[in-house]
Amino acid sequence: MEIKGIITAMITPFDDNENINEKATRMLVNRLIDKGVNGLFILGTNGEFHVISDEEKLAFAKIVIEETRHRVPVYVGTGGNRTKDVIELSKKMEALGADALSVITPYFAVPAEQELIQHYRAVAAAVQIPIILYNIPKNTGINIPASVVKELAKIKNVAAIKDSSGNMENMQEYMKAGAGEDFVVLAGSDSKILPALKLGAAGAIAGTSNVITEQIVALYAKFLAGDIEGAEAMQQDIEVLRKAAHLASAPAVFKKSLEMIGIPVGPARRPVLPPAPEVIPEIEKMLKYYSLL
Repeated sequence: MEIKGIITAMITPFDDNENINEKATRMLVNRLIDKGVNGLFILGTNGEFHVISDEEKLAFAKIVIEETRHRVPVYVGTGGNRTKDVIELSKKMEALGADALSVITPYFAVPAEQELIQHYRAVAAAVQIPIILYNIPKNTGINIPASVVKELAKIKNVAAIKDSSGNMENMQEYMKAGAGEDFVVLAGSDSKILPALKLGAAGAIAGTSNVITEQIVALYAKFLAGDIEGAEAMQQDIEVLRKAAHLASAPAVFKKSLEMIGIPVGPARRPVLPPAPEVIPEIEKMLKYYSLL
């Protein structure tokens, strides 16, 4: 399986009681695939993995995998703090039919380099499908060193890293670390999709593509076609949504936006609250800017 293109960091639809909303999940899966994304990445940061039980994660993944019907790959987040728990969940997701796994670094406690290496080695050894390392230092307190990536890239099914550091130098170091191996780097910061592609990234795992799917898909298409000027314009265009997204805790604005354009994805799970009433006109203005309202 080739890991590339625009992969949506899909939100997790809930009903008003914070239970998984199967109907809205199926609607969102089809909307994203119909608009041309190259993959779906579920149970990541925008997917609120940190407030979802393993039982719910399995039920949700089952719905997404079933509805996707192999039209695009489904990447499933299985990361956590205890290696044993990550292994157990990863094996279950593989059995469900996940195409690849995304494994965030353990967080809160900051593992040393050798601890990170043994953690990922153990998870990789437990499954056959590809594993994507997930680096998001502002949330986890740890930036995966390039030396660790170099070591892990040698493992057959460690296939990629999603870098959400926003640091282009960091991303470049990862590319050097994976050189010569069957290993790719994916942009995890939506403000850096085009700069990452120019450096040699294989694609992006983008939360903004939940809402402005066509724009993000077009950015990648323009880059592939050599229309760098057009791609630059699309990259700048993302800032309107990113600015609105900062008006509430993630992923509240993405969820409210999808609600407003007819996909009843519900609110984020508490403690994250819906956007404040005074923020709603700003979200409306943003959606009108993209001709979504």
